[in-house]
Amino acid sequence: MFLLYLDFLGICVISAILLWLISLAKKDVSFIDACWSLFYVVFVWLAAFHAGVEELSIRQQLIILIVSIWGVRLSIYLLYRNWRLPEDPRYRAMRDHHGKRFWWVSLFTVFLLQSLLAWLISSTLLAGIWDSGVLSLLDYLAFSIWLVGFIFEAGSDLQLAIFKSKDENKGKLLTSGFWRYTRHPNYFGDAACWWGYALFALAAGNWWGIFGSLLMTFLLVRVSGVSLLEKSLVNAKPGYQEYAERTSAFIPWFPK
Repeated sequence: MFLLYLDFLGICVISAILLWLISLAKKDVSFIDACWSLFYVVFVWLAAFHAGVEELSIRQQLIILIVSIWGVRLSIYLLYRNWRLPEDPRYRAMRDHHGKRFWWVSLFTVFLLQSLLAWLISSTLLAGIWDSGVLSLLDYLAFSIWLVGFIFEAGSDLQLAIFKSKDENKGKLLTSGFWRYTRHPNYFGDAACWWGYALFALAAGNWWGIFGSLLMTFLLVRVSGVSLLEKSLVNAKPGYQEYAERTSAFIPWFPK
């Protein structure tokens, strides 16, 4: 399995370089966001063929199935959301900062960085697929947490897409549905999915599998997710401060 993990590192690096070359032709690096979740889909199917599809245990089959559902859905949603939009403001700011150097700087600061993070985080999936024994109660708990997370993530994305599609909602805040109980239900759902994967790893007897989920949660809350988005929303959305004062930032809870 460790050889498989090293093979995946090579795939991540090669993929990063190919995606970078595409970005040079497009003059836009935003599409890497839609590719991010597909790294994990590639990994679980690589693991499936490495182990032998016909020899997979129930736990391995379940992990491959739910990672594929999660990864493909998120990729399709991000492609749909960003279709024909200008480059993401985060990447535009990086492009402006680095100027003419950005064409090669982006290889390291965007593509290689994200592919290496995907490789590190995939250790959680490796730990779960590194199978040991039959399904236990912990596996059922893991799937339940993943399912809650997936419902929050996919459901809130769908609600937001429908809300934004209506002209009368332009410039307004979505504060109902999942968004009533947390300001970032999509990020919470994503984190919950990854803690489901971590519990699968623990069920397989591999405690080190929680590392990837810890790293993913840190990125979602402190780096590219909640923390970064909050800074922009306070000034960009009228009424966001009042919404923030009554609504949980991350973990769902009843509004104040």
